[in-house]
Amino acid sequence: MTKPPFLERIAQRPLLADGAMGTMLHQLGVKHGISYDALNLSDPHLVGTVHRRYIEAGAELIETNTFSANAIKLKEYGLEHEVVTINEAGVDIAKQAIAQTNRSDIYIGGSVGPLGIHLAPLGRLKREEAKRIFHAQIATLIHAGVDVILLETFTNLAEIQLAIEVSKSINPDIPVIASMTFTRDDRTLLGETPITVAHTLAASDADVIGVNCSGGPAQLRRILKRIRQTEPHKPLIVMPNAGWPENINGRLAYPSTPEYFAEYAIVFETTGACIIGGCCGTTPEHIAAMRQALNDQNLPHEIETIEVITPEEEQSLEALPPTELAQKLVNREFVVTVEMAPPRGCAPEKVLAAAEMLHQAGATNINVSDSPMARMRMSPWALAYLIQERIGIETVLHFPTRGRNLLRVQGDLLAAHALGVRNIFVVMGDPTHIGDYPDAFNNHDIVPSGLIRLIKKNFNEGIDQAGNAMNERTGFLVGTALNLNRPEMEKEVDLLHKKIEAGADFALTQPIYDPRAAERFIQQYETQYGTLTLPIIVGLLPLYSIKHASFLHNEVPGIDIPEHVLARVANAEKPAAEGVKIAQELTLALKDIVNGIYLMPPFAKYYLAADVIDILAIPTT
Repeated sequence: MTKPPFLERIAQRPLLADGAMGTMLHQLGVKHGISYDALNLSDPHLVGTVHRRYIEAGAELIETNTFSANAIKLKEYGLEHEVVTINEAGVDIAKQAIAQTNRSDIYIGGSVGPLGIHLAPLGRLKREEAKRIFHAQIATLIHAGVDVILLETFTNLAEIQLAIEVSKSINPDIPVIASMTFTRDDRTLLGETPITVAHTLAASDADVIGVNCSGGPAQLRRILKRIRQTEPHKPLIVMPNAGWPENINGRLAYPSTPEYFAEYAIVFETTGACIIGGCCGTTPEHIAAMRQALNDQNLPHEIETIEVITPEEEQSLEALPPTELAQKLVNREFVVTVEMAPPRGCAPEKVLAAAEMLHQAGATNINVSDSPMARMRMSPWALAYLIQERIGIETVLHFPTRGRNLLRVQGDLLAAHALGVRNIFVVMGDPTHIGDYPDAFNNHDIVPSGLIRLIKKNFNEGIDQAGNAMNERTGFLVGTALNLNRPEMEKEVDLLHKKIEAGADFALTQPIYDPRAAERFIQQYETQYGTLTLPIIVGLLPLYSIKHASFLHNEVPGIDIPEHVLARVANAEKPAAEGVKIAQELTLALKDIVNGIYLMPPFAKYYLAADVIDILAIPTT
C-alpha cells in the first residue's frame, strides 16, 4: 500500500512521531562526549535498533540520527568532511529499520538542528556561510530520500528562517517542519514569545510550525495553544521533553512517566496538534503509551474551539508569564520561603547544599538576603541565580535601596531579570554604620515605596525612570516589608496601603510569636481601607536559646515575644527543639489566616527551618 503524501496524511488525523534518540543511545551504553551522529558509520545496528523500537511502539514518523550532523558541530570531533556520508547513512539506517518492521506507513524526517553558533550580528557566522553549511546537510537528506525536513530545537528565528529558505531552494515539494524551543519563561533564548514565533514562522515557507524540547508537556501545551491562537490555520507539531531534568545521584533523570505522556497525547490532539512526539528523556515506553491513548476511541479526540488572538490583545499577551511564586499566591497556595545569606567568600557550595536540603524538605522558595547586618558577603544576584539553576527552586531576591543611586538601582534590576530572578523583595537595607564598613556610602536616591512604583509602573511597562523606552518589558513580582507589631498600627496600615497603591504584589513580615498579631493587623487594615487582598507571608524566626530570645525581644525593633513563649524556651531541656516546636505551632495557627510563612533560621542553622516545615507534611485532624 502506498502511503499518502506527508501533508495529506497529517491533515487526516494526528501523526505520532518518535521520541529521544540521544536518551536511548545513552541507555544502550553510549557514553557522553562522542558524536552521536557518527554512530551512523561506526555502529549503524545500534541506531537502527532505536528506530525499530520506536516503530514497534507505534511511531509513524521517525527522525534520522542527524540532529548535529552539520560541518560546524562535526568539526568538534574532526568529522567536518563526513557531512555527506553521515547524513546519507542516517537516512539509509532509517529505511532499513522500516523495511525490517514490514511497515509501509512510516515517514522519515530528516532531523536538522541549529548550527551551534550565532549568526551575525549576534555572532561571527555570516549568513552566506550558514546557508552553505545548511545546504550541505539538507541537500544530502533530501537526495537520500527523506519524506520531510524536520528543523527542531532552534532558538534563533533568523537561523531557522534561513534553514527553511535553504530547504525550499533545494526542493520546494519536500515539506518543512519548523520547531522552536523555549526556556522556562515561555520565551526563546533570544527573548521571542510564542506569538512572535508563530507569526514569523507562518510568514515563512514552513509547512508545519510548533515547539519541541523546552520543558514538560504542561509548558508545551500552553505554548502550543498560544501558537494556535495566533496562527489557527497552520499545521502544528509538539514534541516535549519528559519534564525538566533533575540531578539524582549525579545523573540526569526526567520525571514524566509514560502514563503522563499518554494523558497529554490527547490534550495535544484536542489542542490542535497534527504531529505529536517526544524529545529529551522520552523513550519507546512513552511513545507506546501515547499510541494507545490516541487509538482509544473512548477518549475525546475532537479539537477544541479556541479564541483567535486579535492584534489588540497581542501586546498584553507578549508580557512574560507569571513567576511560580506569583501563580502560587494567585491560587492561594500556602507558601513556605526560607531566608538564606550568601557566603562570605566566593565558594557557594555549602549554601547550595543547604538550599537543596530545604527544597527536599518542602520549601517553595528561597529568600536570598543582601549583605545582612551590613556585613560584606557575595552578591545575592549570583547566589539567587545558582540556586534557581542548580537546585531548581525559585528565589526571592532582597533588594535594598540603601547604598545605591538611581542609575545603579535600575542596572541591578535589569541584571536580576536577565538572570531569571524575577521575585524582588524591596527593603531599605541595614545602615552601614552597624557593619564591617561603617564609613561606606549610606545614602539612597529612592525609598522602598518609590522603588516599588518604579518597578511596577515603569519597568514592567517597558520604560525606565527617565521615561526612555526599554527593548522589552520586565516581569517582576514585587514584595514589600511589613511590621505586624508596630505600636502605631494605624501608621503601619497607612504605609502598607501606600505600598499597595505603588504596586506591591505581596508582603513579608518581621518575625512574630503570636498569631493574633496577624489577625489584629488585618482587622485594623480592613477597618481603615476595606478588604485586604494583598498576600501576607508571615515571618517566623525559630528561637535557639533563652539568650537568643531575650536579645530579640529586648534589642530588635519590631519583635515582641510574649512572656509565656520566653518561659517555654527558658525552661526547655532542649531550647532549640522547643523553638522549632513553637514555630510549628505558629505555622499551623497561621495556615488559615495568611498566605504563607517566611522562615529565618537563626545563625544559618538551616536544618531548623526544615524541621519547622515538617509539620506541614503531617495530616491534621
